[in-house]
Amino acid sequence: MRKVLIPTDFSENAMNAIRYALELFKYERSEFIIFHAYADEVYENTLEMSRELFEAYREKVQEKSDTELQHVLAQMLAISPNPRHAYHSLSVFGSLVDVSNDLVDKENADVLVMGTRGATDQRDITFGSNTLQVIKYVKCPVLAIPSRFHDVHPKHILYTTDYLLPCQRREIKMLSTLARKFVATLHFLYITAFDNLSYRQQDNRTLLSCLLDENKTVFHQQAGKDIPAVIRDFIETHDIDLLVMTNSRHSYLESLLHTSKIQDIGLKIQIPFLVLQNLPRN
Repeated sequence: MRKVLIPTDFSENAMNAIRYALELFKYERSEFIIFHAYADEVYENTLEMSRELFEAYREKVQEKSDTELQHVLAQMLAISPNPRHAYHSLSVFGSLVDVSNDLVDKENADVLVMGTRGATDQRDITFGSNTLQVIKYVKCPVLAIPSRFHDVHPKHILYTTDYLLPCQRREIKMLSTLARKFVATLHFLYITAFDNLSYRQQDNRTLLSCLLDENKTVFHQQAGKDIPAVIRDFIETHDIDLLVMTNSRHSYLESLLHTSKIQDIGLKIQIPFLVLQNLPRN
């Protein structure tokens, strides 16, 4: 059974991500765990409270969270009364990243789905601060959904890679399953100034081909120094509706995540972004 984690701040952006996930996994037996991490909300509003008042306020926030989560579950059942799906909710006193990682370990989660932006929905940015933190530090694949993206039937999926690291088989299997369910083409793009792959790169690309032998795959190699520009152009010219990258140490994505450059990828495109994690899991 597919285990899907979905954090919510009860915004419309969060609900849009939930709708996307319900449709994306409609063909699979899936368990959806909707959760709200509310520690920041408590701490930000209790700076001058006594410990007794702090605990009372914390309980009040949890009760409100539990009530709103029940409303979310009711919406989900109305949207998708899918017999393949099971729905659960959870209010947790903790930070979003810590709670997410605890649930990833406890539930052995396959993917975490969330909106690219939260309740503030600042239109001049691509990813909100919470989404960036989750992408950086949560140890399972993260699927970020733009607030105004509603087409949940991927036909062309772009995976940008340099083939320097072997892929995580579990994550590639999930990607393969999604692509097959929607009869989508997987495009692999290597942006480089060199003509040939090293032996390591050749072996890793061969492994990908073997793991995706039931999928329609196309391997591309393009030159270019402005990597965000090459990605944007490829997305536009190939009608890409899902972008996939891997987060690992010293990877191109890691360099973007630690600078403002990640905004460059998304300013001119508004498609879902799946980040695979080459990070250790407990």
